[in-house]
Amino acid sequence: MSEPTVADTRRLNSKPQDLTDAYGPPSNFLEIDVYDPQTIGVGRNRFTTYEVRMRTNLPIFKLKESCVRRRYSDFEWLKNELERDSKIVVPPLPGKAFKRQLPFRGDEGIFEESFIEERRAGLEQFINRIAGHPLAQNERCLHMFLQEESIDRNYIPGKVRQ
Repeated sequence: MSEPTVADTRRLNSKPQDLTDAYGPPSNFLEIDVYDPQTIGVGRNRFTTYEVRMRTNLPIFKLKESCVRRRYSDFEWLKNELERDSKIVVPPLPGKAFKRQLPFRGDEGIFEESFIEERRAGLEQFINRIAGHPLAQNERCLHMFLQEESIDRNYIPGKVRQ
């Protein structure tokens, strides 16, 4: 009979960390902020847009910094595209708030500051969860959403090549 093998439990040799390593830029990062909501239009043509700012050093993204304006329907478009064309589980968007859109309300409905801030935070969480997924980072629709001024809804779905 052969001797039982023993797993090698020695520690890997790692170099000591210096201040540059500890406080330098992270090796890979992706930061996305949704901020500066602005309500545009009047009456039934009124809507809110949000600025979506991205900073990254991931090689898959052609731009390392971008800033675009998006409205809630653009986030819905991205969610639908990813659900249709990718193999990832897409997180939910913050709710549509149908009751806040009813006429004859005593408040501003979906244009009330507290609602806009709550939605902004939900949209930021949504886009960060999606963009942080390695498979979603290859999707052309995500790149268009984050980096192009306008969304071409007639684009050809597919993967991004590095």
